[in-house]
Formats: sequence, C-alpha cells, structure tokens
Amino acid sequence: MELNDVIHGHRSIREYEDREVSQDLLDKILEAGIRASSSGNMQTYSIIVTKDKELKNKLYNAHMEQSMVVDAPILLTFCADFNRMRKWLELNDAPVHFDNYMSFMIGAIDAALASQNCALAAENEGLGICYMGSTLANCDQIGELLNLPPNVVPVVGYSLGYPAENPAPRDRLPKHGLVHYDQYNDYSDEDILEIYKDRNEKGWNRYMAVPKLKEMTEQLGLKNLAQIYTKAKYTKESHQEFSQTVLKYLERQNFMNNE
Repeated sequence: MELNDVIHGHRSIREYEDREVSQDLLDKILEAGIRASSSGNMQTYSIIVTKDKELKNKLYNAHMEQSMVVDAPILLTFCADFNRMRKWLELNDAPVHFDNYMSFMIGAIDAALASQNCALAAENEGLGICYMGSTLANCDQIGELLNLPPNVVPVVGYSLGYPAENPAPRDRLPKHGLVHYDQYNDYSDEDILEIYKDRNEKGWNRYMAVPKLKEMTEQLGLKNLAQIYTKAKYTKESHQEFSQTVLKYLERQNFMNNE
C-alpha cells in the first residue's frame, strides 16, 4: 500500500483470525522497528515478542483482561532498556550511569519510535494492531512476567495479527486544533468548543451505540464525553494509582538515581 493509505487507514483491531504470522513477516516488521530514529543512535530499547499461550494467559490479567491479549497470535512489548548499554559501558571501562529519570525518558521515546515503525510495517502487510495503555500502567506486573532485569521498563505494547473485524477509522481532532506555528498559541473557550465539536458528538454516539457502555453511562449519570473520560474511563484516582506504580517501578528498576 501507499504509505499515506497505511497512515490514514489505521484502526485499532481487537478481534483476530486464528492464523499465525510467519517468522519471515515478523522479521520484516521487527527490522522496520530497528530502523527507527533513536537518541544518539544508542537504541535504548528492547522488543519482547510473546507467542507462548501460557504466558499470554498470565499477561491477560496484567493487561486488564483485554481479549486481544489472548486472541492475537503475537504480543509485542517495547521496553526502555539501558541494561544492555550499561553492560557495554562497563566492558569498555566507561562511566556506568544512565540510571536516572532522564535516561528512562530517552529509552521510553526510543521504544515508542520503534513501536510505531513496527506498527506501520505491520499494517502495510495487512496485519492489525491494538495499542494497550496497560503496558505502562501495570509495568511492574508485566515486567515481572517478562523477566525484565534492572534498567528495563515496559513502555508500549500491542497485539498483532490478521484482523477478524473491519471497524471504521476513529475520528481525530482537526489539524488546526493540534498544530501551532512558531510558538504555542493558547486556546480561547470558543476555540475549545469548536475543536471538540465533532469529537463530542461522535464520541458520545459511539458510547450510546454499545448497550454495555450506554448502561454504564446512564448508571453514573454522565451527561457528555468529557465526563465519560474523567469520571469513568480515566479517573483521577486511577491515574494517581498508576502514577505511583510507575514511579515505584522506575525506582526498583534503577531509573531514579538523583545523586
């Protein structure tokens, strides 16, 4: 496919055919990830390919019981990884650090860039993916299941396989609401209402079209999409809890040395 068609045709795929992805095709996708930009060309990430059904069943709970974890033939987990580089530094009599928050951010960005290269390559071959925010939210559980050593943290993950569904592409905010030229131009109330006008309508209609989600919305007394996001989907309490999980795991994995 043309690159522009791949980019604009992206959908999150949660249902997959019972069909394996060949090793040759998987290698092609992984090679695309390895060609991604990285800070200083350090490539401070690792990619975990999970096919084992027993392990995927264990990851199912850590990934908040999302069905694609067990239904897709492959899970890809992209980790910020300074373990490998720190060992290389030690073997070359170089200072061994990269054990701070800035290092984690460098590795996290490297991992995200590699993940998107892999995603585009996969979709170009007719495969589908679904990113899972649970990768970072439950990084401690996933890290334990994937046997991650210190200085390695799971950041981005998604299911991978042949789609068994054909959902419509989701809406996006308009370009003029996202792009700033030269400097950041803050938004007026009128700007915000205009930028989110279609999202408010389409997002609300999507929730109302699914009986389970509609029932939840009605039970909670939610009146608009903004309330769904903040009172049901991404609550303050859940984000505070996940924040503590990530911070504690970063300390455990040797990324919070401020000395």
